[in-house]
Order: sequence, then C-alpha cells, then structure tokens
Amino acid sequence: MKKIICKKTYDTEASTIVKKYTSGSFGDPAGYEETLYVTEDGFYFVYENGGEDSIHPQETIKRIAKTAVQDWIDKH
Repeated sequence: MKKIICKKTYDTEASTIVKKYTSGSFGDPAGYEETLYVTEDGFYFVYENGGEDSIHPQETIKRIAKTAVQDWIDKH
C-alpha cells in the first residue's frame, strides 16, 4: 500500500518492517494486523488492516513520530 501524507510518500513495498502485531486469525471478522515500518529516509509509519468487525476495518497508513516508536513497540 502507498499513501502520501504531508507531501511524503509512505510505501509498504519500499520500506522495512520493524515489527508486526496480529490479533486473531485469517478470516476472523474481528481480527486485525498492525505493522510498523521505517522508510529509507528514517520516517516511521504503521500499516493497519483488519476484518469488518475489527478496530481497523479499513486498510490505512498512519505516520508515527520517532519519539512514539518505542511506546508502540512496547505496547505490542
């Protein structure tokens, strides 16, 4: 997935996975995944996707500040 936020491109195919968190199993309507990525330029973002009954019913990308990365990792 690719998304432009504030004139910066965040692309899951061109970035490196730092950590992935999965809740539920494939096909579970309440299941979801959150994947933390880092771009070549050192910017972080989270890819979110899940089933229709999950907290992430739509595929999306959200920026995350470098100062919040460790908190995200600790939470997951």
